[in-house]
Parts: sequence; C-alpha cells; structure tokens
Amino acid sequence: MTQPKIGFLGLGLMGGAMVARLQDQGYTLTIMGNRDRTELDKAIARGATEASSPKELAEASDIIMLCMGTSDQVEGRMYGNDGVIAGLSDGKTVIDFGTSLPSSTKKVGADVAQAGANYLDAPLGRTPSHGREGKLNIMCAGDADVFAKVEPILNDLGENVFHLGALGNGHTIKLINNFFAQSIANSLAEAFVMADLAGIERKQLYDVMSAGPLGSGFMDFMAAYALDGDPMKLAFSISNAAKDVGYYDQMTRDVGAPSLMAGGPLAALRKAKENGMGDAMVPELIDHFAKELKPQ
Repeated sequence: MTQPKIGFLGLGLMGGAMVARLQDQGYTLTIMGNRDRTELDKAIARGATEASSPKELAEASDIIMLCMGTSDQVEGRMYGNDGVIAGLSDGKTVIDFGTSLPSSTKKVGADVAQAGANYLDAPLGRTPSHGREGKLNIMCAGDADVFAKVEPILNDLGENVFHLGALGNGHTIKLINNFFAQSIANSLAEAFVMADLAGIERKQLYDVMSAGPLGSGFMDFMAAYALDGDPMKLAFSISNAAKDVGYYDQMTRDVGAPSLMAGGPLAALRKAKENGMGDAMVPELIDHFAKELKPQ
C-alpha cells in the first residue's frame, strides 16, 4: 500500500525527533519549522522538502501534523490566506500533537470539517528521545474511522496509542495528566528543599518515600536532579509546564468548575519563569524552591 504524504509543522526538539522517526520509516515529508532551523536542516538533508507556507504544505500532503507549543501558535498556522485550512481538500487529515486548549481544538476542528477535511487531537507523553525511537504515548481523539485510517502511522511513532473518543478529549486528558504531574513536581521540589533546611539528607528522604506507594518513575526523574544533578531525565521546560497548568486552569473554568488545586503549582511555575528559569527543566524547580524558602 502506498504510504501517505505527510506534512509536518513545528520542528522543535520533539517535532524534529518525530520527523526523523518518520523518515526512518520511509515516509515522504514536506516540512516547516520556526526560528531555529537546527532540526529543519537535518530533515532537509535527509530528503524532506521545505514548504514556503502552511497552505503549500497542506496542498502537498495527505496528512498534516502539527507540533506547536500553544493554541495561539496552532491557530496562527491554521488560519489566514496562507494557512493550513486554505490548503485543505476532501479527505485530508490534520493531527495536532501539541498541548492545546480543548475549546480551541473544537473550534479549529469545526472549521477543518467545513473544508471537507478531518481533525484529530493527539497530544504526546514521554520525551524527544522516545519520539526518535517511536515509543511515544499518543492520546488521540476524534472520529473513530479517521483514527483507524491513521493508526498505522501513529503506531510508527508511539508505543502506546490510545483512542479517547470525541475531538478534544485527548487535550483534556493531557491537561489533567500534566496538572497532576506538575503538582507532584512542585511538591517534590519543596520536599527536597525542606529536607535540606531540616538537616535531612536528600537520599534518606528519597529512600523512604520511594520504598512505599509514593515511589514512581516521576519521583525518579526529580530525584535524578536532586541527588545527581541531572535535570534531563525530565526534559520538559518550566515555561511549558506553566503553560500547560495555565491551560488546565482555564479548562476548568470553561467547564464551570474552577480548580481548587491548580493555584499552588501554577503560582510556583509562573514565579520561577518570572525569575528567569523559564528555559530550565522542571526538576530544576528545586533550585527555585531553595531560593523562595530560604530562611529569613
């Protein structure tokens, strides 16, 4: 069976890893990046074609994949005379791999349908290294028949591929997931710093907590920095974490039930970002809490 032609918008660390994986699998790609051409140029060197506009990319592709940082960036690529929607036609499919607001996803999906095409939200779990190896977690939502058609491609990118029902469900679950994760990250950051202030060795705290039901892979990501100084076991920036928890907070308001719990991690993440740590990795929140909790 002939492989579909893929257009890929957004070649940051994750997008670049996914494009490399798709190229390994033999797909023909048309691509567009952003300000940093590092991953873009790598893909071009391996045979990808660079488009001059999202419209041109959509016209050249059967499946258009987006890996953007925000809903505003997605909408910026989708709309306008040179946007993706302007280049769509019957039967094409757009997949948003980023983490977007469900309300934006549903709006864009309706406009894509008006163009005769299909829209799926498919946010990702795991890291760029998993993307390069085809071992992502993919939380896909939208029409079941459309999902079935693209599932073989998603299986080339992911180890665990879920279909989660109606359009927007993927982004909703991803935001809940990331809210929970960042609540843990901020709690662990404070816990390690409080151990320091109380004269407890971080390793002793970790040994006790990890031996019980609190033990988890996520705790190990944070401990890799707390104990060994390695922040890259969780290669996710504080800026992105603040965005995702902010989106979760907005989503709860959109459904009429403002979160009771999001305020703490959201305030801490935003404060760390204001203090110049936006590009730091989430485990480095430990340094932020150490400054904020310094005894007076």
